[in-house]
Amino acid sequence: MIYKALKIPLKSGRFVVILNESDASDLGVREGDRLKIKCGRNQVIATVQITKDMIKSGFVGLSDIVAAELNIKDGEVEVTPFSKPKSVEYIKKKMLGECLTAEEIRAIVFDIVRNSLSEVEIASFVISSMLKGMSFDEIEWLTRAMIESGERIYFETSNVVDKHSIGGVPGNKISLIIVPTVAAAGLLIPKTASRAITSASGTADTMEVLADVNLSVDEIKEIVEKVGGVIAWGGATNIAPADDKIIRVENPLSIDPRPQLLASVMAKKVAVGARFVALDIPIGEGTKVTSSDAARKLANDFIELGKRFGVEIAAAITYGGQPIGRSVGPALEAKEALKTMEDRRGSSSLIEKALGIAGLIFEISGLATDGYAYARKIFESGKTLEKFKEIIAAQGGDEKIKSEDIPVGDKKFVLTSNTEGAVVAVNNKAIVKIARAAGAPKDKGAGVYIHKKRGEVVKVGEPILTIYAEKDWKLDKAIEVARRENPIIVSGMVLEVIRGGVKV
Repeated sequence: MIYKALKIPLKSGRFVVILNESDASDLGVREGDRLKIKCGRNQVIATVQITKDMIKSGFVGLSDIVAAELNIKDGEVEVTPFSKPKSVEYIKKKMLGECLTAEEIRAIVFDIVRNSLSEVEIASFVISSMLKGMSFDEIEWLTRAMIESGERIYFETSNVVDKHSIGGVPGNKISLIIVPTVAAAGLLIPKTASRAITSASGTADTMEVLADVNLSVDEIKEIVEKVGGVIAWGGATNIAPADDKIIRVENPLSIDPRPQLLASVMAKKVAVGARFVALDIPIGEGTKVTSSDAARKLANDFIELGKRFGVEIAAAITYGGQPIGRSVGPALEAKEALKTMEDRRGSSSLIEKALGIAGLIFEISGLATDGYAYARKIFESGKTLEKFKEIIAAQGGDEKIKSEDIPVGDKKFVLTSNTEGAVVAVNNKAIVKIARAAGAPKDKGAGVYIHKKRGEVVKVGEPILTIYAEKDWKLDKAIEVARRENPIIVSGMVLEVIRGGVKV
């Protein structure tokens, strides 16, 4: 049947359409059923919601993501009922703890990509995979299905490398140094990065301060073949598209199941043609991996999975107990990374980690036996900066930009120490909360600069943290969070006072 399309302000990221109850009756659908919505050559499978008066008869309400997928502004759409896919039965099978076949897993993944499954069904698949587990064969099949359902990049050379960080540490701007260092050595590194979901800045958010990151697969290939490296937003491509849809249901649940994590990372690396991959697994309070034993197990799982795809993986277990470098937030991180390359010195946590991971890439690819020394030589020679500017230019940015040219929020507040001593802890979660309250990552200039890190001595009245924002009200909100959360702990600091059983 033909209906008039009506965009509705439902910005949940869900594939939902809303029908008047009389139209739903005519179509023979109930709440939660599926409809195929077609506009020209574009079509979407969406879940039905029914209303008595929100949508008039003859109209169909489209959520923001449905309207975007159909590329529709106004006009008419064709609406037809869509039966429940067979993959729902396979999800029920996994919920009962049974192993799935390669064909069953492929059907689930392809239905996820086609939006044929509801968020509840996808969440059921993810949670059952986490609770019931997946064999290594199932994880391999999940990886292959993710690869097959999206685009791939093919390079003529085998010298294609990549890196991935498991995440959980604020200020993780190391890719901005690793990519040009590796590319300067003659290797190809097509780095696709993520945007922030719960952090203050993803690598793509930080790179976007300097250049365009919304690149297609063809553009990524062209740039990498031209200058050796790229830092692009993976969401702008169609590489392993099931992953973004799975993450959408994982995020509200704050889960990152091992099967999906392994398949997600490996699928993206294979899809961009990587033969050698360095894995960064941070451990410490607030990180995704909390112990050395868990990190070693995860590393071995990745190495085993890599063997099945002809990808050599080396994992580095790194310290994640405090932010990398001193800045957190897109513009601040871009500024610090560029300044570090310009001066060829800077925060040791940033330089040592970046060169350590770059060195690991050099060793597993056979380029150097002492990878760290090789990476440091490139960095100190200025070739890292030179290559980074080439990458910026290739991605449509200004290659003449200097760190001092990068603007940050003009609203700022300096948090000072009320005691004398040494910093004993930097609270990662609090730092992220403050930066996000200030407006990061949406407001590029928002974030925090950390003046004092663990082990450094501080006197009364000295700055320990500066908050940057682009709007006064967001700065006020961030200040409130900073005073409540105690982001920097100094020895001897009074954390809270309780009188008569009441916190004051």
